Amino acid sequence: MSFKIFLIINLKITFLGTGTSQGVPVIGCTCAVCASADERDRRLRSAVLVEAAGKMLVIDCGPDFRQQMLRADVRSLDAILLTHEHNDHIIGLDDVRPYNFLQRRSMPVYATERVQRELRQRFAYAFDRQPYPGSPSFQLNTIDYQPFEAADITIVPIKVLHGLMPILGFRIGDFTYITDVKTIPETELSKIAGTKVLVLSALHHAVHHSHANLQEAIKLAQQIGAGQTYFTHISHSMGLYAAVHSTLPPGIYLAYDELQIEL
Repeated sequence: MSFKIFLIINLKITFLGTGTSQGVPVIGCTCAVCASADERDRRLRSAVLVEAAGKMLVIDCGPDFRQQMLRADVRSLDAILLTHEHNDHIIGLDDVRPYNFLQRRSMPVYATERVQRELRQRFAYAFDRQPYPGSPSFQLNTIDYQPFEAADITIVPIKVLHGLMPILGFRIGDFTYITDVKTIPETELSKIAGTKVLVLSALHHAVHHSHANLQEAIKLAQQIGAGQTYFTHISHSMGLYAAVHSTLPPGIYLAYDELQIEL
């Protein structure tokens, strides 16, 4: 099976957060990573900002969304893509309200039907027939595993497995973002082929039931063969950035918050 990839000449990627669900430092932890003075060891919850063709897209909207938008000085936002419904990927959606007010429209949010059901439960107040004044406003758009357009940009959804749970990665031109992954079905690999910049999650060194560890992520990266691969969704148990980064194979890197890539 082959997929037509609509190439975008210029993309700018900003890592808004590269941490796991607890972030780094972890509350109450005194390990070397959590106590590190290296800013590359301080990680908000995982999300990225994609700038393409004058449009601004965010992939995932966790509890640090407000802080991330302020830090990156994102004054307008065209759409939000959601990989799955875990709290560290959706619970910041209430903070789209300033964009609702500034842009005078509902925020387009793209997600599968399963994720939309969760949104309607967790943000029930926003979906009432008569929402209270000032509540966030969402325009839900269904992803059905076929290429779709968000803010006039073609997105290719990629079905991957977070343990046994099917979730989404996204390809935009020559950029592919896949977080919370344990395995990728062979049938989906054709969607990733030819990617120049790949982002994959790599939790830590130990085997985990629903996340790829470092060695599994390296194996996946080498199988896909992108020119550059960046690991995200990183736990404090991974170790210090400076120590781990230097051990990785050529073309594979640890991402860190506020890292920017242009392609």
